[in-house]
Amino acid sequence: MNTMENLSDGAPAADHLGPVCGPVHCVWEGGAELGEGLLWSMREQALYWVDILGCRLHRLDLTTGALREWTFAETISALAERTGAPGLIVTLRRGFALFDPATDSEPRYLHQPEPELPGNRFNDGKCDAQGRFWAGSMDFACEVPTGALYRYDPDGQCTRHDEGFVVTNGPTWAMDSGGLCLYFNDTLQGSTYRYDVDPAAGTLSNKQLWHRMAPGDGLPDGMTTDALGRVWIAHWGSACVSCHDPVTARELGRVLLPTSHVTTCTFGGPDLHTLFITTARTGLTPEQLAAEPLAGGLFAVSVDSPGLPANLFGG
Repeated sequence: MNTMENLSDGAPAADHLGPVCGPVHCVWEGGAELGEGLLWSMREQALYWVDILGCRLHRLDLTTGALREWTFAETISALAERTGAPGLIVTLRRGFALFDPATDSEPRYLHQPEPELPGNRFNDGKCDAQGRFWAGSMDFACEVPTGALYRYDPDGQCTRHDEGFVVTNGPTWAMDSGGLCLYFNDTLQGSTYRYDVDPAAGTLSNKQLWHRMAPGDGLPDGMTTDALGRVWIAHWGSACVSCHDPVTARELGRVLLPTSHVTTCTFGGPDLHTLFITTARTGLTPEQLAAEPLAGGLFAVSVDSPGLPANLFGG
């Protein structure tokens, strides 16, 4: 089964070569309502991901194949490992919290930045290289632009950097000709924005529309960056992950999936050459669910270039 469309044409320069991928296979058929929040743990050699609407955290040990699951009283959507302590920083519905899977203790909130917005929840997020956790909020009903992009620092400071989003996804980082950039998805508008980043200060500037998905090609959901700087974007509603040049946003290729709602992706495995991909069942009709029995599953595909290790919180 050919699961990769390579869109490079002619004889492109090396930095414009499209990715080469192996066959896609499903590694977990649990049928998440809304799979998201992928994290590859280098120190545990294990993969974490969440079912946001199912309020569950999952862990897969690639060495033993052992699966674990934790259920929460509210949504859990994104996570990162901590540098100087065991466990994870996570986003629950209301904001940033700590949770240690090894102890099974209740999560402990660190900060809830939107007490005035009870209809919001947090969605996607991850750490930058300086150990700061970036995450976006959104309208739970996916109707009004009450979402924002936040940065939560190890010292407890929380900063709002942008706002006016209905559904947020990302971020990821890459280098372009101007330096380090942050990429962030305004999902319902089909748009990916890039911001210039001051790494030391943790500030953003020069917001620009970087990419807009074509009509009928789904909506941009979660994303990641590989070691070549290529940006990989999951397509909600279009059964694929696309790979893009970080400067021009030119599409270089795409991984095809057997289910419509593709939600995020990250690199993992011992050599970081495996692209893991989450999907969702929510939003599919009974007819679509019957036609897509692996909807909500976790998928994996080998890729020619490795990804980058996940940044730790508190760096």
